[in-house]
Amino acid sequence: MSNSLDLDRRPQDTRVVVAMSGGVDSSVTAALLKAEGYDVVGVTLQLYDDGAAAHRKGACCAGQDIYDARSVAERIGIPHYVLDYESRFKEAVIDRFAESYIAGETPVPCVECNMSIKFHDLLITARELGADVLATGHYVASRALPAGGRGLYRAREEERDQSYFLFGTTREQLDILRFPLGERSKAETRELARQFGLAIADKHDSQDICFVPTGHYADVIERLKPGAAEAGDIVDLEGRVLGVHSGIIHFTIGQRRGLGVASGAPLYVVRLDADRRQVVVGSRAALRTSRIVLRDVNWIGEGSIAEALADDRREVFVKVRSTRPPQAGWLTAVNGGYEVELVEGEDGVSPGQACVFYDAGVGQARVLGGGFIKSAVAAIDGARAAVEPMAAAAAHN
Repeated sequence: MSNSLDLDRRPQDTRVVVAMSGGVDSSVTAALLKAEGYDVVGVTLQLYDDGAAAHRKGACCAGQDIYDARSVAERIGIPHYVLDYESRFKEAVIDRFAESYIAGETPVPCVECNMSIKFHDLLITARELGADVLATGHYVASRALPAGGRGLYRAREEERDQSYFLFGTTREQLDILRFPLGERSKAETRELARQFGLAIADKHDSQDICFVPTGHYADVIERLKPGAAEAGDIVDLEGRVLGVHSGIIHFTIGQRRGLGVASGAPLYVVRLDADRRQVVVGSRAALRTSRIVLRDVNWIGEGSIAEALADDRREVFVKVRSTRPPQAGWLTAVNGGYEVELVEGEDGVSPGQACVFYDAGVGQARVLGGGFIKSAVAAIDGARAAVEPMAAAAAHN
């Protein structure tokens, strides 16, 4: 049995399609599996064509990266295909990204890309190529479960763990997916790249949002949706107008700088009201969230989610940002949907973000599933007590 793919069959009898982005991680994944004797086929998805991104450090899935993936495939001696997914990627990821921002949300396009493109469309292509397994360079672990099937777990190296972006993976997909780097560190991966003689051994890591070449999200949205940036009011939690803005797409929950409002106390964006075109600001205390309402929940823990919530609620450990450690919470079924009650609360939770459940708060915890945040409820009832001194200071100025 191979240490990399955990299969009860000989490597030479196993065809593996590797999703090759042109980066170090997917390149090492392909080289490692080829060295272990698997029948490896490399596939690179051309997701977008942006002249600025094609040669930018940290870009992926365009220009130079396609060339790098092809060069690695030639180096290790595997067939390599480039598939044009530009129109599909624009429809499923880029357009939804823009629409989400216009609606006052903070989307996570990498989650949507994994759900709609890599683990759906690419998986279909892999099967058409006769693949037994689809492997990627994600830092996340997949393990066989005692009762059958496979579970998804956090990576060994906590700083590299990408499980937050994979909560939408289904049980059926996990049966065919493998992540050979989940038990390795990034340093080990780069060392393997050198041992395999790969020219990309020291290549920069790709950025989270590959299709935003400058890092300015609003520029991309205005190009995709002309006229989306409609002016409106900046108001406090009492509804009093403190200033004006040029479009809610220029703001995110928790933002402090660039508000253009004078105040005697620090102001933060606590809510974006797309219907009223309002940016609602308040004190830092008003950012604290205790309860999260979810949509599109995916459950990959034991049994069904109904069975997991047979006692009305279940303790879980929750991440609402990829960079935050999991914290304790309670998952409950409410009015036909699902909510999470955070034990300690969280600052700056925004609709559109992912809320991912784990069975533990430390180590290589198992991913139980997750959902997208529909709304967040302030920990302080209305948070008005914290706003009153600030509003008075603003009125005085």
